[in-house]
Amino acid sequence: MTPKKYVIGSQGRHTHPLIWCAAIICAILAIAVIVVGIIVFVGYIIVHPRIPFISVLSASLDTFRYDETGLLVTQVTIDIRAENDNAKAHASYQDVSFFLIFGGMEIAKLVAYPFDVVKSGKEDFHFVVESRPIPLDPKNMELASLSLRQDDIAFDLKGKFRAQWRVGLLGSVKFWCHLDCKFHFHPSNLSYTSRDSCTSRAKSGP
Repeated sequence: MTPKKYVIGSQGRHTHPLIWCAAIICAILAIAVIVVGIIVFVGYIIVHPRIPFISVLSASLDTFRYDETGLLVTQVTIDIRAENDNAKAHASYQDVSFFLIFGGMEIAKLVAYPFDVVKSGKEDFHFVVESRPIPLDPKNMELASLSLRQDDIAFDLKGKFRAQWRVGLLGSVKFWCHLDCKFHFHPSNLSYTSRDSCTSRAKSGP
């Protein structure tokens, strides 16, 4: 008796058209992302934008006095420059906020509304910072007396701002920048000195 032969066949499976569509769309998106990335990279290499920065041009101590009760009244004039040294990129500044500090106490705040700086441009600001009468604790009263005797009154100026550069179709990038300065005013000759250069610009290494 001849054994029966069984042939096991398989019916080919066909990929659903929706899966093909999804695969094609994903491939197109991947190619688009790669192309955009190359364009942005090449554009950055060509333009090579630098972060906009803020610097202190000058400062003067107009008033510094306190009475027997320890109330301090002071006025400081500070000239600040916002600079954009990019020749091919506009820059904008937002959330500009700095504090004037004496003996660890925040005695006044400097604020600027959002503003733009054109390509290779600069914008100057003149701040007259006047504090209300501020009660000093015994430690800062002693510091104020010592500073006047030594003709060296120290203030700190600290704060931050958000800088943004924009290059056409390349879009924009935002950076948080910080300013940290120390002023030494000398009332006897109305001069001042500051620690290094007072700027938010990144310092190059040695």
